[in-house]
Amino acid sequence: MTRELVYGRRSAREALRGPREVLELWASERAVRSEEWLRDIERPRVQTKLERDLSEAAGTRDHQGVVAWCEPFRYADAFELATGPAPLLACLDQVSDPRNLGAVIRSAEGAGASGVVVPAHGSARVTAAVCRSSAGAVEHLPVAVVPNLARYLAEIKSGNLWIAGAVGESGTPMWKADLSGGLAFVFGAEGKGLRPLVRRTCDLEVSIPQVGSVESLNVSVAAAVLLYEARRQRDG
Repeated sequence: MTRELVYGRRSAREALRGPREVLELWASERAVRSEEWLRDIERPRVQTKLERDLSEAAGTRDHQGVVAWCEPFRYADAFELATGPAPLLACLDQVSDPRNLGAVIRSAEGAGASGVVVPAHGSARVTAAVCRSSAGAVEHLPVAVVPNLARYLAEIKSGNLWIAGAVGESGTPMWKADLSGGLAFVFGAEGKGLRPLVRRTCDLEVSIPQVGSVESLNVSVAAAVLLYEARRQRDG
């Protein structure tokens, strides 16, 4: 059976709470002593292992004493994510750093987004590192992959679903932008921004007002700020 690795305490715990089956679970003695949920698991049985065995299996020491093998991650249908009365999507334009993808997923799940969409080429996919950096949020939020992001955005945009590009100072400040309806935010890779074809699909361009000296925010921070501003406008 094909299986995928997940490491980290929160990543493994959320995998147990999520839809995919956890097939095997390893933990160090220290982790079992400090984490009550590891002692309460009936299936799969927790196997106590040495730290070096966990590090070898995970390929990193950043496992916090817990390693799990799960069913393969199931990607969602990107077009289904765009349906409904008021979808809220985070679309990433060739964001290749798995830590950034994981952090965006974590923020999107917390903000109640409908899902995250990435292109098939030039972007990070869901891996153990993404699961770790999302703190397990990837188990509870749909993630979809599309062959061509610009084409996908052009096909889903409508009067009920606007495409909003996250840009620098040239965009409409988020305080003044209407983010209360159906929305697909598009975030570009750091140092590159949105590709021209992707940018041309946008109905509006939104910026985050800044008063400091830094030119721009990390893509995951920008995604968190804009997604929560959209949530604030919807709930307000």
